[in-house]
Formats: sequence, structure tokens, C-alpha cells
Amino acid sequence: MFPRRAPGHRLATAAVALGLLCSLNTSAWAGARDPAHGSARITRVPSAAGSATPLSGFAIRSTADVGDSAAAVSSPGYPVKGWYPAGPRSTVLAALLADGAYDDPFVSTNLQKIPKSPFQVPWWYRSDFTVTDPSHRTYLDFSGVISAADVYVNGRQVATTADVTGAYTRHELDVTSLVKAGTNTVAFRIQPNNPNKNLTMGWLDWLQPPPDQNMGIVRDVLVRRGGPVALRDAHVVTELAVPSLTTADLTVKAQARNDSDTPVTAEVSGTVAGVALARSVELAAHQTRTVTFTPADTPGLHLTAPKVWWPAGMGGQPLYDLDLTASAGGTASDTAHETFGIRDVRAPLNSDGARQYSINGRRLLIKGGGWSPDEFLRWDRTYVEDRLRYAVDLGLNAIRLEGHIEPDEFFDLADRLGVLTLPGWECCDKWEGQTNPGESGEKWSAADYSVARASMAAEAARLRDHPSVVSFLIGSDAAPDATIEKGYLDALAAADWAVPVVPAASDKSAPQLGSSGMKMTGPYDWVPPGYWYAKREGGATGFNSETSAGPDIPTLDTLRRMMTPAELDTLWKNPDAKQYHRSPSATFGTLKVYDAALTGRYGAPKSLADYVEKAQLAQYENVRAQYEAYERNQTDASKPSTGVVYWMFNSGWTSLHWQLMDRYLDQGGAYFGAKKANEPLHVQYAYDDRSVTVVNNRHTPVSGLTARATLFNPDGTQKYDKAVTGVSVQGDGAHSTTLTLPASVSGLASTYLARLVLTDADGKEVSRNVYWLSTKADTLDWAKTDWWHTPTTGYADLTGLSSMAQVPVTATASTTDADGTSTTTVTVRNAGRGKTPSLLTDVHLVDANGKPVLPVRWSDNEVSLWPGESATLTATYRTADLHGSSPRVRVAGWNAVERTVPAGAPEPSVPLSSR
Repeated sequence: MFPRRAPGHRLATAAVALGLLCSLNTSAWAGARDPAHGSARITRVPSAAGSATPLSGFAIRSTADVGDSAAAVSSPGYPVKGWYPAGPRSTVLAALLADGAYDDPFVSTNLQKIPKSPFQVPWWYRSDFTVTDPSHRTYLDFSGVISAADVYVNGRQVATTADVTGAYTRHELDVTSLVKAGTNTVAFRIQPNNPNKNLTMGWLDWLQPPPDQNMGIVRDVLVRRGGPVALRDAHVVTELAVPSLTTADLTVKAQARNDSDTPVTAEVSGTVAGVALARSVELAAHQTRTVTFTPADTPGLHLTAPKVWWPAGMGGQPLYDLDLTASAGGTASDTAHETFGIRDVRAPLNSDGARQYSINGRRLLIKGGGWSPDEFLRWDRTYVEDRLRYAVDLGLNAIRLEGHIEPDEFFDLADRLGVLTLPGWECCDKWEGQTNPGESGEKWSAADYSVARASMAAEAARLRDHPSVVSFLIGSDAAPDATIEKGYLDALAAADWAVPVVPAASDKSAPQLGSSGMKMTGPYDWVPPGYWYAKREGGATGFNSETSAGPDIPTLDTLRRMMTPAELDTLWKNPDAKQYHRSPSATFGTLKVYDAALTGRYGAPKSLADYVEKAQLAQYENVRAQYEAYERNQTDASKPSTGVVYWMFNSGWTSLHWQLMDRYLDQGGAYFGAKKANEPLHVQYAYDDRSVTVVNNRHTPVSGLTARATLFNPDGTQKYDKAVTGVSVQGDGAHSTTLTLPASVSGLASTYLARLVLTDADGKEVSRNVYWLSTKADTLDWAKTDWWHTPTTGYADLTGLSSMAQVPVTATASTTDADGTSTTTVTVRNAGRGKTPSLLTDVHLVDANGKPVLPVRWSDNEVSLWPGESATLTATYRTADLHGSSPRVRVAGWNAVERTVPAGAPEPSVPLSSR
């Protein structure tokens, strides 16, 4: 967008990256405010050239309650008594929630009780900042306005809603002529949001939508200071030699802009990857020139032995720095800093038309999850980092962001943790209004095309230097038409976008880019584990951009936090009941399909606890099968699997579906099923052909393995046992089939257990996997497949699990602490004297009151132990999350006698050097 000039100042709108310029502990969860209601902190803005200071917070109020003029509201000294405090990144409702205006929206139906009418009129956002030297140039730099805003500084309008519209457009307003020494005021009159009418952010069927539709400002508003020459759009284009990885060429670009009325000679200097840069640039008044450094003019930019960035599990995550300074007359005028990584990403279509990613010359299966931000778009860096660390813990390598593209720090964290990201535009609202007539988004106006292109330009410039970003999906359920696609591609090219652009997350094509190479064939509701092995619909072939077996019932601890006793009673007793915490969608409003499968396979639930226990078994086996099927098929010669994104990785609120962990970061069957499936070296069973396969996701081949498969009746009676020695398997996702379980075994019960154990050449166990199976297969009605599931007409018989005797599981635990991180080591042992195993034994870290300590990362969990067997597990967590309590360990499981044992107060660990 290029806003009109306003009297007395110059406006410039640029779709360029914001950069990591704000304090990482800034959060809108609590709001930035003084104790006095209605006051926001005054932001002190330094005069230093190149400084970029985020406003520390706002005072907000509905325009329905403000009768004063915009000039008055936006002038210093205006009284804000009665206004609400808001954080620096805050929707209206987020601010009201922080102020205690409404009850916890994540509990029961509290969200439904919040009225919509207060959010159907504009709201004022007002903040003060101080400067000591008004002779320096001052700019407002921001994006993240939902949905549009009139902007005022010190009583003067500097932009209109026609200028500032769209959640992703980037705006830089030169307000030098309006800024004075002392206190200055900036005010935004924020318009209501309607995702079907505005190119912003909305929700479809993930969760119950917020009544304010996220109206507000959800990214930092920066106050930039500098001299006559501004330095903008600094970035590095990398070219890595593949497959040798021995050299890399860097190209550094930046725009030098003369904002003065006279010519100037600018000196642009700095360093990149330790290489010195320097260039003189002649600039006429108000001229902008691109300054470029290449290996041809700066030989040091041809790097030998570059430090290459890899996803987690494939190598390290080294990062480089770019630092530039623009000087005029020997005085620093502006600075720029960027962090980047060196890697090569490619994603051509394979012979089957599926998109196949490779990084640094090594092919990889994308194993991901769909990301959801907080429902109210509240930014909490610690909470985001905890979830990304969970992704690494699960063995996932990618996160897909369908719209709701997070702030800069998210991608900085992904860079450092080695999590690949697949950002893109969202489906089904205004973003696809022109191309997806089956959904609710309105057709585009002429202005929308400009907003869309500006949005693409801004996000491309913001994301291009992050090595974790490996694609941009310019469509979701629908691909853009020729006009929209050209706007996106032109913006991407102008930003030097260097990684693949995908036209859609579904099996759609765009005029220039061609086929997406992806599929969006579901399912989104329950299907049996065997579904995933079929090379059709959502099964393990090609790249499935969003899919899962639907509901993911949280742990009992979480359910009791989010639902009332009456709601919990309905949860397990009435499959036909509308479940507010599932979805607003009529398709996903109940748990009918899921509950029918749970009852058909495991037997009718006898209580809430029984329902939840059966749900954890069902979710463990299904999530494990989904990832295992895609893992097994990734190197097939025909129709290989190339990517799978679990829908979803997490939920933005307290949900009953689409999540590998719950809102409070507790973990159940879905989490540990995924963790088991994604082991680096893994033994697994295939539901389609009964084969036992070893999958090696490490780069290095391995040999000398022994795979053993043993079948048991539920009472622990052994019915089959076979071991295969000398197993070898290549690396990078290769698999080796070691044996096939027989179609029938004498004396085997209709419900039985399969224990797979993989040991290395030294006899050490490197992978264990336990399945509960049936001689009766689940039956799918493929002919009645729809967009959200394939019906099941016959269920496997797993009711025999209910006959398993309760067994005692003992536990001993101890805890150490180092630098604020505690590690609790737990040894669990099946102390039963008979034959019965302890199935899916769950270990929970709790405080003295029995409340789960979260987040926590377990080395393994939900383990199955035969009599006399033990397992030693470790749990790592922040000591502060104990809140002064001593840790305890609660052991439970399908048929384990529940017990809780002390884990000892955190003891400081002793460094090896002092032992």
C-alpha cells in the first residue's frame, strides 16, 4: 500500500521486514500498564541512530464511549481515566481479559457468554512516547493491524483506513515534522474485523471464534530514530554448493534512502559473516538506491567451509550476522542488523506429481503439525518456545502455519531449534474469496489486490533470512487465479525469495506455478489405524498437508480444568451431544463418529475415567500408525510418501480435537504415540501386511541389529516368538523388512498384544514398540469416503484388553537441578508375579497437590512392561514450575494400580570436574 501524503509530513509505506527489534520478554498476556486503571507506560525513545523502540503498551476504549474528537484523543495530556490498559501486542478482547472484564474463556462455555456488540464499533488505541531531540528523524513502523486503522500523531491524522488495512501490510510513516521534545502521542482508531470481508486473520473450525474477531494491534509499533539517510530492506541471499557443501556465496543487499531535501554522500559499511563491507553511495534529495555486495566485488563473500544450517536431528543450527551502518558527513545515520543461515532448500515434483523436499542435497520426509496461535493472539515467547521444543521432542521436523503467521521471534526460535516452517495464507475466508466460491469469503475488490500484494511483499521481506522457513504456500484449500498469483510472485521476486513457492496446500494448480504437489484429502475425523497404510485418499502416499483421525481427548487433569462436572458427565455418556470444546462446525460438532469407534473397538465406557483411558489407547495407536505409515513408505519406488502434517500440532484453546498436546501442554496418548513413531531408529508393525520393519531416520546406515517379535494373549501367555539377526538398514529414511507375522497363530485370542524389540550388535535395546491388535480387522467403506473421513462398517475387537488383570507397578525417583532446570529420573517396574504386562504405563510429574508440572519433556513414557521388566525414564522441566513444591511421580496406566511416590526436592547437580 502507498498511502497519500498528509499535510506537514511525509508518508512512506514499505513492505519490508520488521526485524527482531523488540524485547523478547515483551508480552501482551498481562498487559503493559501501571497499577492505576487506564494508564499505559510512557515509552522513552532514545535518539541513537538506528534505534527502533517498541511502544510499551496502549490505553484502549470503545469509540462508543469517547465523545471527544480524534485531534483531542491523539494529543498529549488527554485524560484516559476509565480506559483499559493493553499490552504492546494486544487484541481488544485480550486486553479486556487481562483486565478481568470476563471469566476465563477457556473454561466451560464462558467464551460464549462474552457479547459481540462491543466489538462491532471502532476502538481507540492510544500511547505516549518521549523524545529529547526532535531534530533526529522519527518514523512509526508497524504491521499487525486488524482490520484497519486511522492513525494520528499529536492531534494530526497521518494515515487513513484506506492506507492502513490488512493484518500483514507493513507501514512506515515519517512523522518527523510532528514530533516535539517531551511527550508525544500516537493513536490508532481500529476498525472491527470481519475475516470474510478483510484480508486479516480468522478462524474456521479449529475452535469457537473470539467475539472480537481479533480486532486490535498484534505486532509491535516501533518508533525509529535516525539521521538523513535511512537504511532499509537489508538482507542476505545465500547460494550453497550442493551436494559438496564446501562453499557458499553471499550477496548482501540494502536500500539507502535520503530523506533530506539536499544531496548526500552516504557511507554504507559493516560486516557479514566476519567479512568487512564498505561502499560510498551518492544520493539525490529523497532518492533511494539499492546497495549490493557480491563475491565479484567483495571476494570474501565467497565462503569456504561454510557453517551449514540443518533441521534438528540432521545437524547443527549455526547462524550468521549481518550488521550495516549508513553514515552521512562522518556521523552514523542509521543501522541494520539481520541474522541468517546458510542452507539449500528444493522441492520439485517427483514422478508421481508429489512435492519432494530436500535440504542441503538430502531428501527428507516432512513430518509436521499444524500450528495454532493463542486464540486471542496473545504473544508469550516462553509458551511458544515450550511448544516448539515439544515438536523437536516428538521427532517432528516441520510446522505449518495456515495464516496466523506469528511475529518475528517465532521464526527466530525455529531457526535456533531447527524446526522447519511452512507459512502460508489461510483458507476459506476473504483470502480465498475470489477463488473458493464454496466458502464464505467475499469476492475481491480492486483495492484487495493491492493489499494482498503488499501483504506478500511484507511477509516475504520479513521471513526470507530465516533458514527455518522452507516454503510459502500462496493458497490453502484453493490456489490463486492468474492475477492474484502474479501479484504474489512479483512481490516474492522483488524480495529475493529463494525457497519454493507452493500454489496450494490442496491438490490444485496455479497458472504459473502449476501443480501444488500436495493433497488435502483428509481425514479430519476418526478412521482406524490401518487406514493410513492404503495408498489412496489420506493414506501414506504423496504429501498430505493436513490430516488426522480427528478427536484428541485430553488427560483427565486437563478435562477437569476446562469443563464442568455436568459437561464431563455428558462427554462420556452422550455421543450425540454438541461439544462446545470441539468445533463450531456442524460436521465436527459432536464426537459421534469417534465415540462409536471407541465403543465398537474397546467396549462401552463405564465411567469418565474409563472413557479417558480408552481414548488415550485409541489416540496412541492411531497417531503412531499415521506417522509410521508415512515413515515406512517414504523410500518406496512407487507412490512414495513425501510429507504429512498432523492436523493439528496444537490448539489455540481448550479443545477436544486436533492436538498432539493440550492447551496446558499436558501430554497423553496422541503425544507419546507420535514420539514413539518418530524415533530416529525405529522398529514398527504394519497394519496392511503384518510386516515388521526397521526404519532408520539417521543419516548413517546401521547393521548388526536383531529384531524380535513376540505375540501374547491379554493375560500375558506367549503364543509366538521369532527373532531375526543381522538386520541392516540404510540411512535417510530407508527401511528394512525383517519378518512378517503369521496370518493365524494357534491359541491366539481375538485381542492380543505384539511386542517388538530391536537390539544393536552389543545386545542393547534401541527400540521397543508394543501394539494391541485383533484377529478381526477394522472394515472401511471406501466407496462412501467424503472430504472429512471414510466410514468404518466393522470394528476390530479390542475388548479383550478389559480382561487384563490389574498389576502393581513400583516406582523410585530422584531429582537434580542445574541452572534452573530440574531432571527427575524415574525407574518403573512391573512387580507382578504372574504373566500379565502393564499396558501403556503412564508416568506423570506432579506437585505436592497432585497438579501436573508442565511443560515437561520425557525421554519416553506410556511404556508397556512385562513382569520383572523395568524402564528408567527422565523428565526435564523448569525448576520454577514446581512453584516451591517438591516433585512427585504419579504412575498409572491401562491396568496399572495407580500410585504416587516422592521424587525428592531438586538437588543441585555436581559438575564432573568437582567430583
